[in-house]
Amino acid sequence: MFKRYGNRRELPLHLMLLPGLVLLLVFAYIPMMGIMIAFQQFNPVKGLFGDQRWLGLDNFHTIFAMPNIWRVIGNTILIAVMKIVLGMVVPIVFALLLNEVKRVMFKRVTQTIIYFPYFLSWIILSGIMIDILSPSSGLVNVMLSWVGLGPVYFLGENSWFPFTMVASDVWKNFGFNSVIYLAAITSIDTTLYEAAAVDGANRWKQTWHVTLPGMRMIIVLLMVLSLGNIFDAGFDQIFNLYSPQVYQSGDIIDTMIYRLGLLQSQYSISAGVGLMKSGVSFVLITVSYYLAYKLFKYRFF
Repeated sequence: MFKRYGNRRELPLHLMLLPGLVLLLVFAYIPMMGIMIAFQQFNPVKGLFGDQRWLGLDNFHTIFAMPNIWRVIGNTILIAVMKIVLGMVVPIVFALLLNEVKRVMFKRVTQTIIYFPYFLSWIILSGIMIDILSPSSGLVNVMLSWVGLGPVYFLGENSWFPFTMVASDVWKNFGFNSVIYLAAITSIDTTLYEAAAVDGANRWKQTWHVTLPGMRMIIVLLMVLSLGNIFDAGFDQIFNLYSPQVYQSGDIIDTMIYRLGLLQSQYSISAGVGLMKSGVSFVLITVSYYLAYKLFKYRFF
């Protein structure tokens, strides 16, 4: 039996992977059988494999005939794209700036402070955000009143809500991503900086010609992975912070699926929307992987 692994020492490593594979099978692959609900007039009383009425593509026709479907898709793409772009730019810039700091203690304290929000769930952070952004007594609006600006309804106005979601998401996650980029920077050969300094390159030119090219692979990797989430604007965050008065700019695909499936019991329609979302995400991540290989010669395996 051990010969199959080539080396007996590899068997414990494969066994360590087994719990993760079981969880992946149970929570990711077995539930995919529920895809058939999107093509049925699903009745939960009959069960998943019961005598259900098949509708073919009628559910998808119903989805695209919904009056607010394109607005929801537009909100999802807008919020997701802003999160992806700023979620990459802000950590990269912060990692580059922090890399220039020479005091080790200051760097460690700063990393700990910015990394802490990443460990908090949106259940906790949503309560904090509601208090901070309260139009009457919130810290942000109190500070705005000091400079003569009126209260801003960050969570209650359609013009502010999407940008509030993006800013709060970047604040929560950029600490984790900056650590990844800092790790990539530390792997760069220091002799390259010495050679650049000998050639007369200042710190800015060293960053542009040495540091950023050295980070290219990890940047491409995270970019490819993030493009698959173009239809994932963050259900946990928006669900805990939005309200009916900001549906116009804050309602996304996932929140619509929640309302259709769990609140209105339209199981087939919600399954169809989820299937379309997953299909588009699969195509996008496949295309992004192909472009990463063609343009940057980068491969996962």
